[in-house]
Amino acid sequence: MRHLPRLLAATLVGAAVIAAPPAVAGGPAQITLTFVRHAQSEGNASGLIDTSTPGPPITELGRRQAADATNALAGNDYDGVYASTMIRTQQTAEPMAAALAEPVVVLPGLREIEAGQSEGRPEASATEYFAAPAQWLSGDRTARIPGSVDGDEFDARFDAAVQQIYDSGDVNAVAYSHAAAIMLWVTMNVDNPRPELLRAHPLPNTGRVVVTGSPARGWTLIDWDGAV
Repeated sequence: MRHLPRLLAATLVGAAVIAAPPAVAGGPAQITLTFVRHAQSEGNASGLIDTSTPGPPITELGRRQAADATNALAGNDYDGVYASTMIRTQQTAEPMAAALAEPVVVLPGLREIEAGQSEGRPEASATEYFAAPAQWLSGDRTARIPGSVDGDEFDARFDAAVQQIYDSGDVNAVAYSHAAAIMLWVTMNVDNPRPELLRAHPLPNTGRVVVTGSPARGWTLIDWDGAV
């Protein structure tokens, strides 16, 4: 989905792979969590919406993007590497996992927001996919994407993934997810949201957003792909 982040933004505002371990009670007082959007996928290149699981793999360009992102970010000394159930995030995470000698822990809650009735359609005609998330940001999380989730359901499952990362004991983790999921969850949950960034700086492939905090105390946005 090559242009999906920008289309979504415009509508909203105007290495081994292992199963996730069981959550352990407790955790550090505060963690830093870096979300990275996956590299270019075959779905991005096609211009069609594909939110299926496991979904399409990344392209050759995507492999280069994943390597470049690893070179740029590996010096941050992440202590955990996470990805969604979708192949494109896992493939993007693999170079980082290899560089850090960490496994890729798969968390279902990090997956992309399902397009429902818009699945397989050209991005340019996917207005139904974008309308409900706009309502979520306006405070109506009961709005439902036709054939898909409402805001409460999306937020709860992404929260669950973040809680698992927190409960793991990692204090500086990197989680590979998807543009809409990252941008919406962060904007809906940080104490200093910048909704204008959805339009001004939608996440490109391998773009990143960094938050700090905890599930109990809340989250603060500290970096939106260099724009904050």
